[in-house]
Amino acid sequence: MAAEDSWSWFPALALGVSLLKCLFINAYHSTDFEVHRNWLAITHSLPVSRWYHENSSEWTLDYPPLFAWFELGLSQVAQVFDGDMLLVENLNYVSPSAVLFQRLSVIFTDVVFIYAARECCRCVQEQKGSRDVLSRPSFVLAVLLLWNFGLLIVDHIHFQYNGFLFGFLLLSVAKHLQVRTRDVETTFSFQQAAESPVLCFCFFVRQNRHLQGALLFSVLLNLKHIYLYVAPAYGVYLLRSYCFTEDHHDGSIRWRSFSPLRLLSLGGIVFSVCALSFGPFIVMGQLPQVLSRLFPFKRGLCHAYWAPNFWALYNMLDKSLAVLGVRLKLLEEAELPRASMTGGLVQEFQHSVLPSVTPSVTLVCTLLSILPAVASIWWRPRGARGFLRCLLLCALGSFMFGWHVHEKAVLLAILPLSILAVESREDAGIYLVLTTTGHYSLFPLLFSPAELPIKVFLMLMFTIYSFTALRKLHSARLLRPLESVYLLGLVAVAIACEVVFPLSPWQQKLPFLPLLATSVYCSAGVCHCFLRLYVSLLRQEEKHKRL
Repeated sequence: MAAEDSWSWFPALALGVSLLKCLFINAYHSTDFEVHRNWLAITHSLPVSRWYHENSSEWTLDYPPLFAWFELGLSQVAQVFDGDMLLVENLNYVSPSAVLFQRLSVIFTDVVFIYAARECCRCVQEQKGSRDVLSRPSFVLAVLLLWNFGLLIVDHIHFQYNGFLFGFLLLSVAKHLQVRTRDVETTFSFQQAAESPVLCFCFFVRQNRHLQGALLFSVLLNLKHIYLYVAPAYGVYLLRSYCFTEDHHDGSIRWRSFSPLRLLSLGGIVFSVCALSFGPFIVMGQLPQVLSRLFPFKRGLCHAYWAPNFWALYNMLDKSLAVLGVRLKLLEEAELPRASMTGGLVQEFQHSVLPSVTPSVTLVCTLLSILPAVASIWWRPRGARGFLRCLLLCALGSFMFGWHVHEKAVLLAILPLSILAVESREDAGIYLVLTTTGHYSLFPLLFSPAELPIKVFLMLMFTIYSFTALRKLHSARLLRPLESVYLLGLVAVAIACEVVFPLSPWQQKLPFLPLLATSVYCSAGVCHCFLRLYVSLLRQEEKHKRL
């Protein structure tokens, strides 16, 4: 564990990044600013029964009810800043006081993320020997989390509340990391614990952390349902490591050790949180309406800007085959579906050559992609680190194959991977590729010229620090030669998309070409990281079998 007597640097890091966020108050903000302003108005001005029916704005409320209650709480403070921003009819309302409030609301709610980052830093294994503070794994992890480039631009320029939400996720992960592995946990039994008040207290605290982690994740799911991506990792891990209390000597499950009481306690936590969140809408008979807002499958396979995942490569292959087929006169251009998938619109579309993809297909692909990881922590659990690795693979698998995935969802894998990156050299290499590729894929979110220097400077600073700090921490070369070449290619893509293209005549004819190039190039890097994480998992399985 990190040393307890030398944490004076953490408040300075947290304060420094908070002050930096304040500099972005008057920067560009996306349509998500109006989304959340409208949600403030809906929850403040309308009765609960109309929250999920209000549709005067195209930005209807489509987060779980617990986030709606969160917006209601924020609205009580917002009325002190500017009451007009809470009027439902004031669509696209912007005022200096409204901007100030919404920016400050993100900064202040980030205290959850700051606290969670500190708890994660306390969980990392410090290397032996005297090391200066700047070279400690806990310090490096704190910088990678608190100063994460993606969170800075998505939350504090583009505008969202991801820091607040990721705070719950990381805090939940930290609770599980604070529980020791099964071998250490079972060094004393219930009977031994009962004989000693100290042992009894320690046993209760360790087991209670599982429940705390489950509670935090349940709250998170009811704040934003995108975290369903990693729910399989939580469900299987808690069932295997908490509801089953003992293993055989070879690590296999001891079926007789199943505890129905523990399962009921976990179920009670999940049920209670869901009841508080969805209860009023169930009573009013509005559950189908709420669910239709949460899962709008008619939005299409891909977002207006393709996330860098498998479907971006699939779409690109389909486009290439269509163009090739027309040139070879194998296809009639007039008979091909309209090229709506590169039109920058959120809608359903049909592929031209390859089979069109339905939501059920993406669900099957996603489940198949995460199945080996989930099976791994069931048959051979390796403590909380094994759970964290499974969580990463679930996050990336869902990102790779999910329906209508947003590009920002890559942060769901980048942030937890930071924890493994400071402890493992191999994971550090994967992290550098994923974080560089994933963060660059967010560049198109800030498309105005004024933000170009900001995003370039921030990403360069964070990327340079990540490379130098992790390389010094592990005292080794972290990237493979081809990975280095690939990342250098990002520089060429950036220059072409950010500098050359805006000055070329193609800007008028093919306005979405930079988005296409960025998404397709970055998707190759994300796919590579997904495969490397699985290779790492399989290697660990092989080592375990040999032992």
